[in-house]
Amino acid sequence: MSSSDPSTLNPQLSTPPAWAGGSGPTVRAVHDEFHGDLLEISMGPQHPSTHGVFRMVATLDGETIVKLKPVFGYLHRNHEKLGENTTYLASMPYTDRLDYLCSMTNNWAYALAVEKLAGLNVPERAEYLRIIMGELTRLVNHMCLVGFLFNDLGTSFTPLLYAFREREKILDLFEALTGSRMMCNYQRFGGCRVDPTPEWLAAANKVVQNFPRFLDEFEAMLTGNEIMLARTQGVGRLSRELAISAGITGPMLRASGVDYDLRKVDGYGFYPRFDFRVPLGEHGDTYDRYMMRILEMRESVKILQQAISEMPLGPIMDPKAKLRGFRPRAGEAYGRIEGPKGEIGFYLISDGMPNPYRYRVRPPSFVNLTVLEDMCLGHTVADAVVILGSIDIVLGEVDR
Repeated sequence: MSSSDPSTLNPQLSTPPAWAGGSGPTVRAVHDEFHGDLLEISMGPQHPSTHGVFRMVATLDGETIVKLKPVFGYLHRNHEKLGENTTYLASMPYTDRLDYLCSMTNNWAYALAVEKLAGLNVPERAEYLRIIMGELTRLVNHMCLVGFLFNDLGTSFTPLLYAFREREKILDLFEALTGSRMMCNYQRFGGCRVDPTPEWLAAANKVVQNFPRFLDEFEAMLTGNEIMLARTQGVGRLSRELAISAGITGPMLRASGVDYDLRKVDGYGFYPRFDFRVPLGEHGDTYDRYMMRILEMRESVKILQQAISEMPLGPIMDPKAKLRGFRPRAGEAYGRIEGPKGEIGFYLISDGMPNPYRYRVRPPSFVNLTVLEDMCLGHTVADAVVILGSIDIVLGEVDR
């Protein structure tokens, strides 16, 4: 293709692709004044790996990525505008649909923001329940991430099946308590919706006590895998400085060596009561991001063992909490927690009416995705799929 052809000078697609009603190609040649003739490929908008309806436009010099543009918005559901036209309580089930693997932690962050607005206190037993649900959710999320990562690597589908087998045990607990396996709608302003029975706590304790054996077998099968080591070590490095300046949070930030965990920094709930450590990486590569999930699952088990054994008796709702006619005082509040993927926060402005005047979500998947290009430059297309998998995104909260 001649470099004088004006259609080759624009690095963006010059015509709409076929899926959008246009006739543009998904692979085409482009010309760059620094790199010469390049190849531009469009991965998506079907699943480029297994993480949702997402598209990557990658510009290649041979097999090396020299530019990458993430394209999203295919799953946009107008979540925040719905929140401004819905009562505070009616928005709780909508939060389930953000990160649909992490319903319980979505609920928690939203409840925390509303409780700050309304000045509600959470009973001690309810705080313990929130921690138990939050850490069980962290186990579910990290298991799935590791399983999907090995699927992206192309090494084996088996780890994902093993992860889903253990995930089912936790989802059984969620279903027994809340009536739903994924969209749990469990938290309430000032507490929790349902108090678990002694039988439920015994079943939860059994799952937690058996989990370290599964984790030992899981890690022994995966961590020394030669293909995994070759494909992840030194791949997709994220520097400490870039991670901080880009606002990255969660395991992805800690894999770059930054000691920042809201469970320690904010001490929300009763996390200061529990003995656990915050694992840190050294290189910020895909391998470190994998190891963060493994190590964090071990710390979650420690928290769960302490929380279940020390569970106090008492109410699970603040008696001052009103579910009908709920109108928090005028003001603003931001509630945030350390979700499995990073900091998930809700910013609310109240004008004293039954629904928020402004409703804004701070989703970790969206923020963490902003450094995808920086992590992929200089790597191959196959590496880009693995790097994307190590970020751990769910398009429900990226697009909202």
